Amino acid sequence: MKIAVLGGVAWGTTLADMLARNGVDTMLWVRNPEQVLDIRKNRENSAYLPGVQLSDALGAESDPAVAFADADYFLLAVPSQHIRQTLEAFRQYLPDEPVIICASKGIEVETLVPMSKVVAEALEGKRPRYASLSGPSFAAEVSRDLPTTISLGCEDHELGRELQTVLSTPAFRVYFTPDYRGVELGGAVKNVIAIAAGISDGLGFGHDARAALITRGLAEMSRLGMAMGGQTRTFMGLSGMGDLVLTCTGDLSRNRQVGLKLGQGQKLDDIINEMRAVAEGVKTTRSLYNLSKKLKVELPITEQVYSILYENKDAASAVKDLLSRDLTDE
Repeated sequence: MKIAVLGGVAWGTTLADMLARNGVDTMLWVRNPEQVLDIRKNRENSAYLPGVQLSDALGAESDPAVAFADADYFLLAVPSQHIRQTLEAFRQYLPDEPVIICASKGIEVETLVPMSKVVAEALEGKRPRYASLSGPSFAAEVSRDLPTTISLGCEDHELGRELQTVLSTPAFRVYFTPDYRGVELGGAVKNVIAIAAGISDGLGFGHDARAALITRGLAEMSRLGMAMGGQTRTFMGLSGMGDLVLTCTGDLSRNRQVGLKLGQGQKLDDIINEMRAVAEGVKTTRSLYNLSKKLKVELPITEQVYSILYENKDAASAVKDLLSRDLTDE
């Protein structure tokens, strides 16, 4: 059994190292050859996961022909907006029926489709078998072997159970659900709500406001998710409520940090330029805003975050507009 992990950022490196330590033959594909040398020589990804000693069993390669050879599973951990071009570039190295496990979270900006659709379109002509991996998990904690639980969504029950076993470790517990669409949408929407929660914290609005944003953010997640074929119970689980709570409250959340700095008066461009890793929620906000208009689904928090990010709206004014909306039933 061999798994190829695509993406040398913190999350991809962490998952690859975790699997290698658990006895799975694992190869990490990294675009930058210098990172590959760092991993091979120093057993560290100092660019994205500094201070974490990687397993000697973990392989690293920048040549996709070598990295993907004889792999049974392909785990995607590249930023969501780059998944299409990555798969299109590497499709010649993939088998006719590749097992794709997507651990990236987002909605494609140009097409407004979730990652399952991106994978299907990018690999048109092949017959990919798809699964989505999402839930409350910070790379910094998983890399330290701290207890973590996460959801795996896969329509194929037999494959889903197989992947559940492959991906689980004594500290990393994987729950299975056939609702892959709900799993991937929960992972995308929570990043936008985390930006809102960060803005609220940056403005000094306190715990009450943050709790309200989490709760009403869950309502937005469920509303959009069900409109796109997800199941209500999925959004009450790890990939919905679980990931939402973590991302809106944890200081390790890049999306919350973006919101926090916006609430403190910093400019978006300056915040992004200071960050090495990608905050998926920034681009996902644009996707969700446009998707809500297309599907006629009301997402008031997302709409205000969009106005702050892309229309230079004052954060305090956005909060005021949220609170002054017409009163309604819960």
